[in-house]
Amino acid sequence: QVQLVESGGGLVQPGGSLRLSCAASGNIFSIYTMSWYRQAPGKQRELVATITAGGRTNYADSVKGRFTISRENAKNTVFLQMSSLKPEDTANYYCNAHLHAMDHWGKGTLVTVSA
Repeated sequence: QVQLVESGGGLVQPGGSLRLSCAASGNIFSIYTMSWYRQAPGKQRELVATITAGGRTNYADSVKGRFTISRENAKNTVFLQMSSLKPEDTANYYCNAHLHAMDHWGKGTLVTVSA
């Protein structure tokens, strides 16, 4: 069982930046596909960004050019660097680890973009 703990959320002004972190337990982190999802109030959870074990990345159109996902396998951590934040980026952000049709989730970290 993989335990995921997100951190780094908070209140930021429009146009600002935040970096989210997700720390994972276990010793096979490097082979997981890691993703960030988000869920805004009253909306469905949506995929934000994914990074494979090999380092390939994919982004939702709404965040391309503004968000960057990365991973540091030696520290069992995946990051989401968010820039040029907009009010519509406000949501709970969740870390996901996927391997062999199994999904593991963190409890989320809240990002609020507001003046």
